[in-house]
Amino acid sequence: MGTHTDHFKCIVTALFLVVGFSLPSAAQESGLDQLYQELQEADPATSSRVERQIITEWEKSGSAAMDLLLRRGKDALEDGEPDVAVEHFSALVDHAPDFAEGYYGRASSYYLMGMTGPALDDIRQVLALNPRHFAAMGGLALIMEELGRNDDALALYRMILEINPNASDAQMATDRLELELEGQSL
Repeated sequence: MGTHTDHFKCIVTALFLVVGFSLPSAAQESGLDQLYQELQEADPATSSRVERQIITEWEKSGSAAMDLLLRRGKDALEDGEPDVAVEHFSALVDHAPDFAEGYYGRASSYYLMGMTGPALDDIRQVLALNPRHFAAMGGLALIMEELGRNDDALALYRMILEINPNASDAQMATDRLELELEGQSL
């Protein structure tokens, strides 16, 4: 049990270092910067539209073949076949190792299959490639909560809110965890 805890501590520490040191260089991405700025300034009614636009940009690999693998993996997930999805996402990762969405899809698939370790490895890679990937941060926060690492989960939810102040799920989780952690410190 101790080695698993140590392993997760290392992953979380590495994640925060990667995200922390990568944010300034990620700010140089001109294509998404405008959308992230709009997300910061959006009201709750328009933020979901901007979120969808950002996700659409994330999903553009620049290759029709890679886009097809992504679509097949997402379709398999929607059909409740994460094992099939892993195959498509793994092929995508093999052929496009710098495309974060391949890792994100595979992380989601691994998680659904109960394979937390591989899911964490892929989430780490997503965030190394795309430090503002609020969906991957949300997935990691969920895993941290399941592991009883509520302080880490809370920090991740707060990072999501820095990117998207209108992320209602992250706000509800933040409020809930703050209350839980406050109650534990009494």
